[in-house]
Amino acid sequence: MDEKRRAFLENLLSLSTPSGFEMVGQRRWLEYVEPYADETYVDAYGNAVAISKGSADGSDIAIAGHGDEIGLMVRDITDDGFLKLTAIGGSDRTITRGQHVTVHTNDGPLAGVIGQVAIHLRDPAKDEYSEIEAQHVDIGVKDGEAAKERVDIGDPVTLATRVTELADDRLAARGMDNRVGVWTAAETFRRSVERGTDASVYAISTVQEEVGLKGAQMVGFELDLDAVMVVDVTHTSDQPESPDDKGSSVELGGGPVIPRGSSNHPALVEALRTIAADTEIEVQLSATGTRTGTDADVFYTSTGGIPSLSLGIPNRYMHTPVEVIDLADLEAAAELLSVFTTRSDQFSPFEARL
Repeated sequence: MDEKRRAFLENLLSLSTPSGFEMVGQRRWLEYVEPYADETYVDAYGNAVAISKGSADGSDIAIAGHGDEIGLMVRDITDDGFLKLTAIGGSDRTITRGQHVTVHTNDGPLAGVIGQVAIHLRDPAKDEYSEIEAQHVDIGVKDGEAAKERVDIGDPVTLATRVTELADDRLAARGMDNRVGVWTAAETFRRSVERGTDASVYAISTVQEEVGLKGAQMVGFELDLDAVMVVDVTHTSDQPESPDDKGSSVELGGGPVIPRGSSNHPALVEALRTIAADTEIEVQLSATGTRTGTDADVFYTSTGGIPSLSLGIPNRYMHTPVEVIDLADLEAAAELLSVFTTRSDQFSPFEARL
């Protein structure tokens, strides 16, 4: 990955965008895609769209990722000055205690920690994972009045982490889910525009995926699309604690994952597999018998049915502060999808084949 693309990814990973509070990330994403777009816009809830117009005969193809992340929120402020919490999305109660956090206030970021009783004062035999609602943030103030001068109920809270470079071009960070998806959408868009295509290409960064795929519902009903390629993370099974009954053969560095079944339209599956074979891009397959759990699940039922597919970026330790991805998988995903946009006329119309 070249220096400019790597800097864009790391910049996205440095931002905090819990569901409902995505705007700082959406602004940065638009800054990247605007030079390549004929048109950009943001809707009422913050879904960001960039459009490159093709020929009148070309398909309308969207590449979408979600710009939000899981997080926490201030639920209450105690008389002693501690902040009580609630979750935003699927936050993991088993990893929040003892973490540094940032409270995102109207006056700027405020440092805090999520308290944990010292091991010396606990009975380890009785240790349990407290619900997030039972945990608290300590911002160091003396009482509730001092806390209320700094913090409002409803302020979002994120774990304070950093991007860490691991061996063999792998990165660890909070929020890979789904910074890697919006990075891929933006990078696919750039490559598609520079290559030239008859298709009109839409790059989309949706909001509020982590709380019910809400942004994609809005965008799906607004746009008249021929196909949507959603890019999101997917679980790997290449680490020692992967459960045998829920795992698969997906591994880091094995290439993007093409899912089969559920919302994943067979014509799009066939198109990506064909392109991967033609271009020698390594890909992996997965089975999605029920649902993908991504924005594809609502795009495909919008406006009478939009052919959709959820391309997966292999990701270890999802919904933790140490999600791990392989940069080669991102590059391969952007290349695969940008070739698809330039060759989409070879596979359209994307319809059921009886």
